[in-house]
Amino acid sequence: MAADVVVVELRQGDRRGRGEAVPYARYGETVDSVIEQINEVSDAISSGLSQSQLQEALAPGAARNAIDCAYWDLAAQQIGQPVHDQLGLGPLPALVSALTVSLDSVEAMHAAALKLRNAPLLKVKVDAEDPETQLLAVRAAAPDARLIVDPNESWTFDILKAMQPILVEARVDLVEQPLPADEDAVLEGFVPLRPICADESCHVAEDLPRLLNRYQAINIKLDKAGGLTGALQLLWNAQSAGMLIMSGCMISSSLGIAPAFHIARHASYVDLDGPLWLEQDYKGGAYLRDGQLVAPEGYVWGGG
Repeated sequence: MAADVVVVELRQGDRRGRGEAVPYARYGETVDSVIEQINEVSDAISSGLSQSQLQEALAPGAARNAIDCAYWDLAAQQIGQPVHDQLGLGPLPALVSALTVSLDSVEAMHAAALKLRNAPLLKVKVDAEDPETQLLAVRAAAPDARLIVDPNESWTFDILKAMQPILVEARVDLVEQPLPADEDAVLEGFVPLRPICADESCHVAEDLPRLLNRYQAINIKLDKAGGLTGALQLLWNAQSAGMLIMSGCMISSSLGIAPAFHIARHASYVDLDGPLWLEQDYKGGAYLRDGQLVAPEGYVWGGG
């Protein structure tokens, strides 16, 4: 598999910082539109635009993510201090990350889950056609794995309510964005049997007040939050509000995944398998070891 990404490189003297973003059509982004946004602030960056000023100069999204992460990486090189030290934390631990069972025929999903049956955490993509059968086929193939179910905004509220006992039967841990983001007001006050996680409904910290009575968890993605800076603010605010944290990603390289590890280390649910889908990744990139995802080496991103 391949992914179209945009990489920003900031240079100061003999130091350089890099950041990667994945334009996402769901939010009206393309490679060209993201590059255009980056070019709009390139002169300001050359003239000394600070990282904090960047947060006001660009709206949250893939373009700001690439630049913001490049600032973090550049600072690590300049001061000789890895990002984890800048945040006052130790080296990044290996994490249990979800492996994905893609939406397919029930038979194909069962077969895919059989291959992953020893994985500790699976993310199951379902739709509105027959989610019960799809989910139970995966559960039968992987009886011991924890499960995240992702309908990708395809369900109605009626389907969600009807699926509640099935989610319990299948021992599902989390349901990710079951309803379309612009139709989730019906979740206000709903008490699900399994936590519901906002993905497309949650981008930045300012979204939280609207979501607190609708969801029990949020999925933090750097391309939505506009970089590690915005993602950290969203993380801290959500933790203060008592929400569960999921750390997610698009299909991207280890350059894009590396900063997300600084969110994922605080998360109850991690879904950072993006680089594992690629035919080729960076040397020193993320990899699986004994069922856990190991963070990219510091020279890929964020090392001092």
